[in-house]
Amino acid sequence: MGIDRKVFSTGMKVFDLLLMVAAFMVSTLPLFHRVHRLTLTEFFSMRVKLSNLLLFLSFMLVWHILFNVFGLYGSKRLSRRRDEFRDIVAATTLGTFVIALTALVFQIWVVNRIFLVLFWLLTTGAVILSRVLIRATLAYARRRGHNARNLLIIGTNSRALSLVKRIQARPELGYRILGFADEQWNGLDGFRTEGYSLVSDLESLPAYLRKNIVDEIVIALPIRSFHGLGSRIAAACEQQGIIVRFMPNIFDLKEAKHRADDFGHEDELLIGHDSTIVDAWGLAIKRLIDIVVSAMAIVVLSPVLVLTAIMVKLSSLGPIFFVQKRLGRNKRMFDIYKFRTMVIDAEERLKEIEHQNEVSGPVFKIKNDPRITAVGRLLRKTSIDELPQLFNVLKGDMSLVGPRPLQVRDYELFDTFGKDWQRRRFSVRPGITCLWQIKGRSSIPFEKWMELDLQYIRTWSLWLDLEILAKTVPAVLKGSGAA
Repeated sequence: MGIDRKVFSTGMKVFDLLLMVAAFMVSTLPLFHRVHRLTLTEFFSMRVKLSNLLLFLSFMLVWHILFNVFGLYGSKRLSRRRDEFRDIVAATTLGTFVIALTALVFQIWVVNRIFLVLFWLLTTGAVILSRVLIRATLAYARRRGHNARNLLIIGTNSRALSLVKRIQARPELGYRILGFADEQWNGLDGFRTEGYSLVSDLESLPAYLRKNIVDEIVIALPIRSFHGLGSRIAAACEQQGIIVRFMPNIFDLKEAKHRADDFGHEDELLIGHDSTIVDAWGLAIKRLIDIVVSAMAIVVLSPVLVLTAIMVKLSSLGPIFFVQKRLGRNKRMFDIYKFRTMVIDAEERLKEIEHQNEVSGPVFKIKNDPRITAVGRLLRKTSIDELPQLFNVLKGDMSLVGPRPLQVRDYELFDTFGKDWQRRRFSVRPGITCLWQIKGRSSIPFEKWMELDLQYIRTWSLWLDLEILAKTVPAVLKGSGAA
């Protein structure tokens, strides 16, 4: 993905407020020119009363709330253009009505019929134009493979095939079809003639979800025959933080009145179910904090980074940095950066000491690991070896706060030690620190570690992130549980 979705959403909110302010100012110009014959310079040099400023700021807040209520900052990947335009017109109309009502109550003389008509036309036209440009830009990017989401279809009936054909006919939606999952039935021969692939049967579907990058699934099974199985599939996806969609026409809900995502056909509405963090506004602020804090920390800590690099290079043979594949959000791989704390053949020597593992579960930890260098032991004790991960945060692979990213080796052992509910930890961006860091770090058993990660996802808030960051510093300085 190119630009981060949450940062992009924040930018849209700020831009919409700026549009509103500009439209408000422009809408007052005809009145000032007609009544007072003010020049543009005189208009901008006028003093603003504190009461009027507070009133205007209050209206900006109302305007922002209205745009959120009408869903103008949610994902529009599946929504029709006319539905978005309808919501924009509704939001700006109601906002203009609030201005008119406020002007009547507080006797704001600059707000008259000319102002209201001009303000409504400017705001509605500008917001619609901005959304058209945004849609065109995103469509261009998605046609070239950017901002794509991996979609798995559960079912191989005619409705499922029809849905996939419609998705493939609209590459601007940015969906990559992984394939289909279904059991053996009479219609499979016809399905195969269409050229689509069956990537899993229904029994082994949970295993497929564990081992592959799946962002969303669509359940297109006949509910009457597969209600129990469909429920288990939805539960497995919920455990792993995968978005579940289904087609409501399988219930014959042709007259149902509800909001839903669709692919441009009334019989192919898709209902979404999220089982992870979905607070778009909060996540946008979280990402903004990640960018600002990581950038500032890199600058402030640059002397420490340089000194540590010199120490690592002089103390032992090998590279300064240790780069390793880790599993990120939705199990996507990325390269994690750390200062090297072990000898250069540490990975090869792991099998020799694997039997000495002192923690439960798939992870490997021993207190006196013979592969750690003298300098590396100091770096681990102080967590200085983790500082290069600030670059991972800046890139967007990680966050300051989130579940620790697991090694590929550890994840592959999930089949033996892990449970599906623990895989939901992969539905959020991994972090440098999390609840386990302030609860005992490496001394915490694997099961408790996973429980803390799930607790973080369930109870997430910006305040929780700030609290964890504040408590991480003393936990690191104390050095408890470090390994």
